[in-house]
Amino acid sequence: MAQDSSNSFLVLFFEPIRVFLEDDNVSEILINGPDQIYVERKGRLAKTEARFVSEPALRAAATNVAKSVNRLLNDEQPRLDARLPDGSRVHAVIPPLSVKGTVVAIRKFRKEALTLEQLVHFESLDQTGVTLIDVAVKLHKNIMVSGATSSGKTSVLNVLSSCIGPTDRILVIEDASELQLMQDHVVSFETRKPDAKGKGEVTIRDLVHSSLRLRPDRLVIGEIRGGEALDLLQALNTGHAGSMSTIHANSPLDCLSRLETCALLSGIEIPLSALRSQVASAIDMVVHTARLSDGSRKITEIAEVMPLTDGQYVTHPLYRYTMDHVDAEGRIVGKHEAIGRPSFLDQARIEGLPLDPSLFP
Repeated sequence: MAQDSSNSFLVLFFEPIRVFLEDDNVSEILINGPDQIYVERKGRLAKTEARFVSEPALRAAATNVAKSVNRLLNDEQPRLDARLPDGSRVHAVIPPLSVKGTVVAIRKFRKEALTLEQLVHFESLDQTGVTLIDVAVKLHKNIMVSGATSSGKTSVLNVLSSCIGPTDRILVIEDASELQLMQDHVVSFETRKPDAKGKGEVTIRDLVHSSLRLRPDRLVIGEIRGGEALDLLQALNTGHAGSMSTIHANSPLDCLSRLETCALLSGIEIPLSALRSQVASAIDMVVHTARLSDGSRKITEIAEVMPLTDGQYVTHPLYRYTMDHVDAEGRIVGKHEAIGRPSFLDQARIEGLPLDPSLFP
């Protein structure tokens, strides 16, 4: 981070946490006021001895970060959501919204994009899961990555996007640019916050509208949070196959309900039965992620989305992580296993993709 001149400027203001900013093993830094700073290493949070000299010093640091990326952090706009020049993401909230003083969360940028092979090395999934995901992406399945906060959704989405072929035109839409796509034909978009007068805002929904007029082969949307869900569903149901996004949800089934809820926030009246039909037909697969109690992040389930049954969502689990026990060092021991047969085995065979039917029960 210190190698970039603009980043050196940022480190200057965040001098009390410089050591954590420069430590590659630290993935997140959480500042709860000037006297309480936590860091995350390998999925585990630990309190540090680091301190800011005062609340005004911490607030000044956050304000200067905002200025450096042409954003505002003041009484009129007391929340900051920004991407630093190195790709790290910063969110800050100042008093009186935050009771303990200025609160800052820094999610550090991963210098190298995560790969499918690394997910296997980290035991986030096994080789069968790798093959299943790779084939699903190559078959242009529409995939949602679901999970809780900090469960690794964005990292998994990045891995999924790495399976996209080099000839596809990929349009990427994010609130704050985090994805690291390696393909040549990638067009990236980032939302814009309103200015001091409340004007000039550009939302994910606006960018989805624009992207559909820019001939995408694939849409990759960083996260679905609101009414843009309906626009995405309509796009997926009108020929934009092979697209992917993330959403906060507790399970693959809950992912579909969350999409439905977000679509209802669009303000467009649509019968619930019609909306559910759109969700079920638009999404082909859900990849669910979780951060376990030992801090490890895993893909815990991959499920196909089936047609509605009596108006209700139905998922067909293909692959699941099952916990067995906790070892003497507090690490969770378990295994990934295929538990269902994909409906696209024949399609994979016809297209010459290596999805061995014997891998699935």
